[in-house]
Amino acid sequence: MTMEKRQLIAYRTARFFEDGDLVNLGIGMPTLCLKYLPEGVDIWIQSENGVIGLTGAPGEGEEADPNVVDASGSVSMLRTGGCCFDSFTSFGLIRGGHVAATVLGAYEVDQEGNLANWMVPGKTVAGMGGAMDLVSGAKKVLIMMEHCDKHGNPKILKKCRLPLTAANEVDYVITELCVLKRTDEGLMLMELAPGVTVEEVVSKTEADLIIPEEIGCMV
Repeated sequence: MTMEKRQLIAYRTARFFEDGDLVNLGIGMPTLCLKYLPEGVDIWIQSENGVIGLTGAPGEGEEADPNVVDASGSVSMLRTGGCCFDSFTSFGLIRGGHVAATVLGAYEVDQEGNLANWMVPGKTVAGMGGAMDLVSGAKKVLIMMEHCDKHGNPKILKKCRLPLTAANEVDYVITELCVLKRTDEGLMLMELAPGVTVEEVVSKTEADLIIPEEIGCMV
């Protein structure tokens, strides 16, 4: 299976979803998961702006309600049974532990499961927003990210340098190179992308990795 790197990340991330899950998809890359939802698995997609039942952008000939948008603000269709509600209700279900998995992007993740995904140095930002509620309220925290930044620097670190969104909350990191699982001992290399070696992952990762005897494939 040949995929562009963001497609591969989205495809593999969507394989974590289980039948009946309420899944939150964050801003940016996480919304790509809508294109790769597993067949035969019934999943309800939630967005913290107050909607359950998103199915993605309208197809040819379909008309969408412009008031129904995903976390990135893009217009989305709503499945039968879907609903919209206010932020009070939305964050009530998030903080109440009803979200099975949240999928977020990141600037940095470290080997302790810390997450930094809201502040860019030198830029004015409003704050970390709903991500701080999602990572503490969701049962599973999935981070989708490119393995290195645009300069080739590792984004998976021994210790985050940017202000944290959450501490010790990340469960899995999915990149174009591999899948990492956080354990009590650190980050474990769980799967490799086709054609990628352990040596390549280690060379592009600052964090210390646990390398098991058996490593799976992302596809």
